[in-house]
Amino acid sequence: MAFSVHWSWLAALLCLLCMGGEVRCDCTEVNMQIEGGYYTLTRQLERGSLLIYNCPEGYYPYPCLTRLCQHDDTWRPAPKRVRPQKCRIVECPDPSVLQNGNVSPLESQYFVGNETTYECFSGYTLRGSSTRICLPNGKWSGSTTICGHDSEDNCADPGVPPGASREGNIFGIDDTVKYSCNDNLILVGSSERVCQENGQWTGTEPACYYKHTYDTPLEVSKAFGSSIKGSLTTLEPINGTLEGKTIRISKNGTLNIYIAVDISESITPQQIDEAKKIVTALMRKIASFSVTPNYEVLFFSSGVYEVIRIRDFMNRKIVLSTVETEVTAFEVGDRNTGTDLNLVFKTFLEEMGVIKRRVGEKVFKEHRHVIIAFTDGGYNMGGSPAPTVAKIKDMVYMNHTIEGETQPREEYLDIYIFAIGAEPFDDDLQPLTTGIGKKHYFRMKDITNLEDTFDDIIDEREVLGLCGLHAEYDRKKSSKRRNYPWMAFVNVQFQGRQSKCLGSLVTPQFILTAAHCLPFGVLPEQVTVDIDDGQGKLKKVKSLKVHPNYNVNAKVNEGVKEFYDYDVALIQLNKDVQISKEVRPICIPCTQKTSDALKLDGDSTCKQQEEILFADNLQALTFLSRTGQWVKEKDVRVKIGGSRNGCIKHALEAPGITTTNPKDAVTDNFLCTGGLSPFRDHIACQGDSGGAVFKNYEQRTVQVALVSWGNKNLCNTTNMVESDQTSRDFHINLFRVVPFLKSILGNDDQDDYASITFLSR
Repeated sequence: MAFSVHWSWLAALLCLLCMGGEVRCDCTEVNMQIEGGYYTLTRQLERGSLLIYNCPEGYYPYPCLTRLCQHDDTWRPAPKRVRPQKCRIVECPDPSVLQNGNVSPLESQYFVGNETTYECFSGYTLRGSSTRICLPNGKWSGSTTICGHDSEDNCADPGVPPGASREGNIFGIDDTVKYSCNDNLILVGSSERVCQENGQWTGTEPACYYKHTYDTPLEVSKAFGSSIKGSLTTLEPINGTLEGKTIRISKNGTLNIYIAVDISESITPQQIDEAKKIVTALMRKIASFSVTPNYEVLFFSSGVYEVIRIRDFMNRKIVLSTVETEVTAFEVGDRNTGTDLNLVFKTFLEEMGVIKRRVGEKVFKEHRHVIIAFTDGGYNMGGSPAPTVAKIKDMVYMNHTIEGETQPREEYLDIYIFAIGAEPFDDDLQPLTTGIGKKHYFRMKDITNLEDTFDDIIDEREVLGLCGLHAEYDRKKSSKRRNYPWMAFVNVQFQGRQSKCLGSLVTPQFILTAAHCLPFGVLPEQVTVDIDDGQGKLKKVKSLKVHPNYNVNAKVNEGVKEFYDYDVALIQLNKDVQISKEVRPICIPCTQKTSDALKLDGDSTCKQQEEILFADNLQALTFLSRTGQWVKEKDVRVKIGGSRNGCIKHALEAPGITTTNPKDAVTDNFLCTGGLSPFRDHIACQGDSGGAVFKNYEQRTVQVALVSWGNKNLCNTTNMVESDQTSRDFHINLFRVVPFLKSILGNDDQDDYASITFLSR
């Protein structure tokens, strides 16, 4: 203690000397330590710096979550020697508020790991969880326990969440229940709910949070996905039939999404970076559906920085890839100490007004608007944003009246708040949210895993008809299949030899691969396909369908020992694989599904698809290579147009080729990759044959070719080998074999499997 006092006196003296006698000094770290944890500073020890305490999972900082360095160089709140900062074990709200039942054990406090059981009084029926555990995030596992009984009430007993009190015990039509939280708990959700004629309660189920309580990324994923998917769902085939929800948002761009990211001093640089990743991940996820939203993206502190203006998006001056680039590249720089949250909503209101004036009131009525804000709500300038939010509601809801009755328009506006930062202002932020039924306010302790969980925001069962859907970022090894859900291993046991190839799932029952992977005379029972759909990895094969023009010996007399033109085949499985996040078909050329993935409206053509997918004379593509038990990506540039002849001439260096004309071996059905100029490509290795050569378009994968053969074997044990000056690979261009694919996959004259729709031209 003597050392701390001496240090403080010496620091103050040095500060006076450095400032030429002016009394100014930054805050000090005296008594700032926390037992069992650590702290971080947003601006070191300068004025305006926020000190944020951190504790291990299952613990929280006590008595303070944060401290602010004030302009008088003191901390607020000031540290107290009699109440030193420490990490306390997380506490959950009191569950004994249960009505008409017993909770055991009865304790004065409940901490992480404590388990409770619930039993209802005679004549009452238990709904919800019969046992619950206090979790590290300060919540109880499971769902609210309710002891209700059969009655003539229109609505079921809505229960009382742990830590809460409820007014109202009559549940007829228009009856109201009101909630409040006990002690120092924060109410999250609806404080008042009304029983409706349909037997449902208005609003969202309330919960009581401590200041240390937070929503996990998985909870956010489920709740946010459940809420926002109503704005994204389009009519898609499910198991070959048109079921599911009707179209809410069509392809005409009437979904407007406004995103704001807080960059004020109270938000750490890491949280800002994570918020940027989340924004781009969400946009990629939305882009994978048939919806084409308009975006407004801004960052804010005392002012707003519009990275993307929605009017530019509507004018087609900007595309989604540019949005992602601009968001990722935005540099925060020197942040102002002020925060004007009201200015954010004023900016959004102004943009809505521009849209309304441009499209007219009649069309504007069909626009849906989604506002997503990442903030701690700590504004200190600009006033409350509540009046501006009210104006936004008025503009969208329109108070539209038909035949004397007000038509509700709540479904046309959703405002989501992701409360980030160490100590968000819940009371200010929650009233700003709006939307029907589902949760719109999320209290986040850590958003570092939220990017991954956005992969789950939409129930995949509703979009089984979408080809090429995949995850674009690195995942844990156990979930790597989501990056390449169409990938399959093809194993052949023939004439005492075992060979391995790759293939791609193109429909639930067909695998696309190379014809040379299926030697002449091989039987279906000698082939297995490894693709784990949760119903066993090894799939039995029903039939093998090789391109009728494939003949490896066709040009032996012309100096081509092995001729691989039309090197394409389809493997029909005994039964459909189970489609999921991990197993899903890839998109293939000249199908309606691929036109949808490429956002081609109206009567699209095969040529339009080809122009998009081969837009450059050195088109960047990707294929996969086996590395141990899994695969890695290999990057190549296809040489098209004037650079093609210089690429295919190296085919003459392949063993067994004696012709002097490379076009004898490399027909127009092949794409050529490899070499060092202008980029050094990867090359294919043994075992890569039959694999997809593909292009990712936003968050959809389209296969444009398959790996066939190469002129050199440079591969080693890693299989991640780059090309030398003359090594080349040749891949079958799927656009050139569409008639073969259509004859099988598009065959409507059979009842064996569901066909897919190919374009007419």
